[in-house]
Amino acid sequence: METTRQQRIARLIQKDLSDIFLRFTRALGGVLVSVSEVRISPDLAIAHVYLSIFPQNKVAETMVTIENEKGRIRGEMGTLERHQLRIIPELHFHLDETIDRMERIDELLKQ
Repeated sequence: METTRQQRIARLIQKDLSDIFLRFTRALGGVLVSVSEVRISPDLAIAHVYLSIFPQNKVAETMVTIENEKGRIRGEMGTLERHQLRIIPELHFHLDETIDRMERIDELLKQ
């Protein structure tokens, strides 16, 4: 169970990463990346970031690009949060598949 501090920091990271990905995806052209959830470790050193990417056919190449740019993304996050966090957490990106699961369940229910 997350503490209140972890939840506050996770929301801060989610907001800042959303702004960063908004600027980042303009360069990608035609890809929408949204940060659906952030979970932070108890020691505030690791942030697990769950991303939702649209359209589905560009998910793999977008995830590869994000992994390659992880250092730059963390650097930008550091400049945004330098007065609020002592340590900028290491970022681990994961694909959020809840929308896909919801669509599959919806299709199964229609049958």
